[in-house]
Amino acid sequence: MLNEPEPTPIAGVMVAECVPFCDDRGAFARLYCAETFGHRDRLIVQINHSLTRSAGALRGLHFQHPPHAEGKWVRCLKGRVFDVAVDLRQGSPTFLQHVSVELSRKGMNAIYIPEGCAHGFQTLEADCELLYLHTAAYAPGHEGGLRWDDVMLGIAWPLPVAEISVRDAAHSLLTDEFQGIKI
Repeated sequence: MLNEPEPTPIAGVMVAECVPFCDDRGAFARLYCAETFGHRDRLIVQINHSLTRSAGALRGLHFQHPPHAEGKWVRCLKGRVFDVAVDLRQGSPTFLQHVSVELSRKGMNAIYIPEGCAHGFQTLEADCELLYLHTAAYAPGHEGGLRWDDVMLGIAWPLPVAEISVRDAAHSLLTDEFQGIKI
């Protein structure tokens, strides 16, 4: 069974849980349903899978600029991650605020990050696998990123950062001139 998504303090960011059907053979769970999640107008156009080997590794914070802004459902298939969404939408009452949730295989939960929000995560244990369902294809010329340690965001990552890509470590810090993304 797929539960209705629960809203978070940031408009459009939702968390959903599924309750698997279990019997002697094992379990069955529906991971996505456009009708349940209320996204009948947004097609899933790309599905990605990531594996992160070491605990404490950090990926993000990533987003895409319009006209290639994307919404995405993120689910942890193996392990546990601290998952973060940051509101970058120009004029939003929660501009530059973030929400976080622990995603795990055991928790059977997922987070939806809407267009205009950045996404990142830190692994809480080794060998974490995530599944992403995107509403827009990856567009290299429209990608953007935020620094994971930007004081303007105030994200309290649960572990010391054990690994981060060169690209993610090189994102610029925000300045007062940053007005957000117009969606």
